[in-house]
Formats: sequence, C-alpha cells, structure tokens
Amino acid sequence: MKIALVGYGKMGHMIKDAAVRCGDEVVITVDVAASDADVRISAGDGESAARAVKSSGAEGIIEFSHPAAVMGNIKALLPLGLPLVVGTTGWVDCEKEVADLAASCGGTIMHSSNFSIGVNVFYKIVEEAVKLLQPYSEYDMAVWEMHHDQKADSPSGTALEIAHRIMESNHSKTEMVTDAFHEKPQTNQLHVSSTRCGSVPGTHTVFFDGPADTIELTHRTRNREGLALGAVHSLERLSAALKTGRLQKGHLYGMEDLF
Repeated sequence: MKIALVGYGKMGHMIKDAAVRCGDEVVITVDVAASDADVRISAGDGESAARAVKSSGAEGIIEFSHPAAVMGNIKALLPLGLPLVVGTTGWVDCEKEVADLAASCGGTIMHSSNFSIGVNVFYKIVEEAVKLLQPYSEYDMAVWEMHHDQKADSPSGTALEIAHRIMESNHSKTEMVTDAFHEKPQTNQLHVSSTRCGSVPGTHTVFFDGPADTIELTHRTRNREGLALGAVHSLERLSAALKTGRLQKGHLYGMEDLF
C-alpha cells in the first residue's frame, strides 16, 4: 500500500519504519519542522499538506501531527477521499464536526486515542470490571496516567477514552474531573489525573477502591513501536474494509470497528 505520512516527528519516523516492515511504501512525508521530511509546510497549513498528498499517488494517509494542527489537517485531508487514519489526540470535542464533514464530502476517517493492540484489549478488560462491580456501590473508581515530559496534551487521549468507557458502563459516574480537587469530591465525579515526567512511554491505571480492598488494573507501554505498527495495520484494514464493503465511505470510525 502507498502511504502518506502527515506529521514526521519521532512517531512519524517509527510509523515509516513499521510500514516498510509490513511491505508498504511511504510515498511522502509532510511535516512542519522535520528537516528530513519530503515536504515542509507552515504551521497550520493543512491545505499545503493536502496538495502534497494528492500529488504523491498515496492510497491512504496516516496523520500523527500535533493537537494544534490536527483539525486543520483533517478538514483539508478528508475531502481527498483517501482512507485517513488519525492518531493525533486532543480533538475529542470536535468528533461530531468531523463526522458531519466526512458525511458531507464522502471521506473516511478512523481515529483512536491509542493504536496499541494491548491498550484496546485493556479497554475491554476495564469495561468488564466496571460491569462486574456496578452492583457494589461501596467501590469507587479513578483513572491515573503518566507520560513523558514532551507530551503536549493532558490528560492523555487514552485516559479520556478509559474514562468515557467507565462512564458508559457505570451510570453513577456522570462527571469527569481532570483538575485537582479543592473540596471533597462528589460520588458522581470520576477523577482522571495525570503526571508528566522523564521519558515514560505511557502508563494507565484504573483503581477500584472499597473499604476492604483495592483492585488496580494497569497497562504499561514498553515502547511506542506497538503504536506505530497498530497505526499501519489500522490503515491497511480500513482500506481493505472499504474495498470489500464491510465499512462504508463517509463515516468516522473507531478502532473497535476494525478489530
């Protein structure tokens, strides 16, 4: 498969290596700052990125840029009609806008807060644990995540996804709190806390705490290669699903639609 990479930082380089190992061809790399990118664009110039991708002969796009640039890139890239996989986080509040754009222009986009196969299995484990403990109101819940000190957003997209899944599975939690508490938390509040330190690739823990015991479910990322490989496999599977008709153009999909 011929792939265009929009965003060619550390993650973009890992995605290119993963794509080559999978037998794919990266036909163009686009970035704001990377000196070895095929095309350099100005910050926020999604239209230039789209023109470069269109002229490259790419059959699909992987976007791993920056939260400040992702919406501009999506708006410019979706109308190209190529399957688009977006790994940049920080735009969850705009998902309806993106879904509406996909429907209007016929573009197809797949987004995940985390492409790791292990993380996506972790989501399912957390959902099942929440359901099992739901009848027992004495157990409270919280989410904590830790990442390297270069991560641009907080909380992580993965932590927010975990929190959303907890709230969907246990309706007693109706409010997510990502700031520090300055008063006693309410029982309906789900605390999602973050730490930024050193070079930690990513750790996510869900706590279930009761008067008699505590259950901790933790996923630790050893390195980011799993994210890169997952992004490549997701684009391959999205493209194949569109060709076979299992998925339809004009939609915003999640990783659960592929796996």
